[in-house]
Amino acid sequence: MPGAPGATPAPAPSGPLSRLRAARRTWREGHPTAARVLRDGVTVLAAVLVLAALLLPNRMHMRPAQFVRIPVEALFGAALLVTLPRRWRLLAAWVCGLGLGALTVLNFFDMGFYEFLGRRFDIVIDWALLGDAKSYLNDTLGKGGTTAVLLGALVLVLVLIVLIALAVVRLGELLARHRHTTGRTLLILSMVWMVCAVLGLRIDGVPLASQHSIALARSRAEAVRDTLRDEREFAKTAKADAFGNTPPAQLVPDLRGKDMMFTFIESYGRSAIEDPVMAPGVNKTLAASTEALAKSGFHARSGWLTSATYGGSSWLGHSTFLSGLWIDNQNRYRTVTNSDHLSLTKAFRKTGDWDTVGIMPGVQKGWPEAKFYGLDKVYNAFQMGYEGPKFSWSTMPDQYALEAFQRLEHGKKRDKPLMSEIILTSSHQPWAPVPKMVDWGEVGDGSVYDSIEKAGKRPGDVFYDSTKVKQEYGRSIQYSVTALTQFLQRYGDKDTVLVFLGDHQPVAKVSGDGADHQVPVSIVAKDPKVLDKIADWHFTEGLRPAKDAPVWRMSSFRDRFLTAYGSTPHPSKG
Repeated sequence: MPGAPGATPAPAPSGPLSRLRAARRTWREGHPTAARVLRDGVTVLAAVLVLAALLLPNRMHMRPAQFVRIPVEALFGAALLVTLPRRWRLLAAWVCGLGLGALTVLNFFDMGFYEFLGRRFDIVIDWALLGDAKSYLNDTLGKGGTTAVLLGALVLVLVLIVLIALAVVRLGELLARHRHTTGRTLLILSMVWMVCAVLGLRIDGVPLASQHSIALARSRAEAVRDTLRDEREFAKTAKADAFGNTPPAQLVPDLRGKDMMFTFIESYGRSAIEDPVMAPGVNKTLAASTEALAKSGFHARSGWLTSATYGGSSWLGHSTFLSGLWIDNQNRYRTVTNSDHLSLTKAFRKTGDWDTVGIMPGVQKGWPEAKFYGLDKVYNAFQMGYEGPKFSWSTMPDQYALEAFQRLEHGKKRDKPLMSEIILTSSHQPWAPVPKMVDWGEVGDGSVYDSIEKAGKRPGDVFYDSTKVKQEYGRSIQYSVTALTQFLQRYGDKDTVLVFLGDHQPVAKVSGDGADHQVPVSIVAKDPKVLDKIADWHFTEGLRPAKDAPVWRMSSFRDRFLTAYGSTPHPSKG
């Protein structure tokens, strides 16, 4: 009792952690009902969090039925935690919880990749794309907004992983305290799971007996193995080239003397021509442009190509088209662009009969790939004299980029014809604001676009509305096609040959879930002999390919083109 002789007072809690524990104990003793409700509520939330993580799909579009299944991983995990002594149980719970948290984060990565690129996240090679995502955010949100988004995302990832791990630890301790009840419950649930699995019972098409997380983990392990194997095998494939040893004089002899333009229109996909929201405006522009070109003496043939990429990663489409190889990931891209493989553009340089140039308004840093593409000179975003505003991600309007091309290269007198690779960027997402055509004589240094950019729509007002984003995407394609075809009318001549295509379909928000990877490709020329050479391709007349026009893999175009214009194969072996 207090004050009694010989009594030793209890030591006061020392340290912040001890004081916190003492305060919690005191609060629980003073508020037993509230403490019990809080404890039970946290336990329920922990169970919900773990079950949701075990059943979470890796696609944006979810159904309630996917979250009412019995996950076999929970049954195995509970059985393991109940049987282990406390020290090992805590260790196992933390390991399993952190692993489940990491798998959940990867599922969210998958959701984003499926939504924007039409495929899952590759944990071996796709980390390099995070730098491009940061650049995209910088262009659309500014550095301050990008920093806030990235910090917020990092905090959310860490908090999610830690919360799931803590939830597993809490549930493991609860199950161990009620070992006998847990054992009986696990036995019953295991029997129910086996019955559902054997009978194939489903709800809304989803199996009640789930092995979702195990299947995802297994598929990721297989994907890692496949990626590493593909990297080794593709290095050999890239060395083999049907035209690798073709003498310069035997490359594209039927195009000697022609000014060649290979032009990519960003995100110009089949959906632009066939989707009911975008198609009316885009097809009207294609018809008007076909007619205007015909009045200037130009004629076109058009078909379809299946791109190696979807929604983004344009460089994969560019390299697939020009290399004749299927470049659908970053490893393949690095391998082929660091090799001596003959790109279509390099074939013109190899002949010695063309000057070669690249117009790259989207390039804002060093670009060593110029060597692979055989470009004598490259103009990036900072080398075309543009003094106007950016249009979201696009550094300059397509009309300006083309006028700069005319001023810097195309309009100059030269001893050789010119081969150019041109990347047009005005149709890059988020498709707001979209530039407008101005009189070609007023383009100047680009200052004329200040008022157009200010009057344009903002990305946040467009991108998240499914109808508006389709409408603005369609407008951007109309703008790019109009700028390119007007350039050809204004500056092209009897020796100009234009090949233009889309690099990939737009994101799923625009092209639709499950859209194909097809893009239009057109060849335009005044000289009828140029189009006669591809008569057996059976392409559609004009700039709009027919619905039943030929569909080729994009990687097949290089060899078909080289062959059509007189190139003789001399293979190099891998």
